[in-house]
Amino acid sequence: MASFHSSFEKYRAVFSIGLQNTFVYRWNFLLRSLFALIPLFGTVFVWRSIYGGTSGLIAGYDFGEMVFYFLVVLLVDNLITPTEDEWQIAAEIREGQLSSFLLKPFDFLAYRSCIFISSRLLYTAVTLLPVAGVFWWYMEYLQWPAHGVTWIWFSLSLVMAGAIQFLIAYSMAMLAFWILEISTVVFILYSFEYFLSGKLFPLDTVPGVAGTILRLLPFPYEVYFPVAVLMEKIQGPKLWSGLMIQATWVLLCFLLARGLWRAGIRRYEAVGI
Repeated sequence: MASFHSSFEKYRAVFSIGLQNTFVYRWNFLLRSLFALIPLFGTVFVWRSIYGGTSGLIAGYDFGEMVFYFLVVLLVDNLITPTEDEWQIAAEIREGQLSSFLLKPFDFLAYRSCIFISSRLLYTAVTLLPVAGVFWWYMEYLQWPAHGVTWIWFSLSLVMAGAIQFLIAYSMAMLAFWILEISTVVFILYSFEYFLSGKLFPLDTVPGVAGTILRLLPFPYEVYFPVAVLMEKIQGPKLWSGLMIQATWVLLCFLLARGLWRAGIRRYEAVGI
């Protein structure tokens, strides 16, 4: 019990430090969130034009549902998407700052997880007003779930989506043990992620075998799946199977992060020691 209390206090202190460090960049976060709204307005304009030449439904979405889909994508993105975590971790490895952590009684993954959670909470608080303003602007398109239990499944899916995104970012940062600059790898991965996670379009529009294969990858469970759960586009057996696949990817990403850390730390050459 004493050991648990000691660990709790230790990581609570890390969480508090993460909040303080993130608070320094609050205006940066606010400006970033404001500029992030511009693509949303452009997306709504494009889809309005697309729907103008249709009978009213695309992959089961009417125009109002499509607008609401991208509003929820904006919300999910603000809640869970890592902000420069991979660059910070890679810099700590590359510049030798990791050495100081190895001398402390911290689990590095748990340490970075606390930093990630604290930064996301503060980022969400800072950007809440602009996001709420956008939701108010598109109020006529809001279509909240009809069943209260949907919020529970959405929250569970959202937590797992955040875990997948963070663990992938952490794993990418681990590559700094082997290569000097990880930017190319990160850019390639995030290009696939942006296209396949549902940020660009609902993945319901991907038909047949391609859609089936896509749903086995981790990317849809980073954004599209929690959004579709909230919109009640995924229910019943598909919901349960989706949650199981998402949980499986959380576990696989965790094992990957742990494996890369163990392999990397064996070849780590500390700077200044």
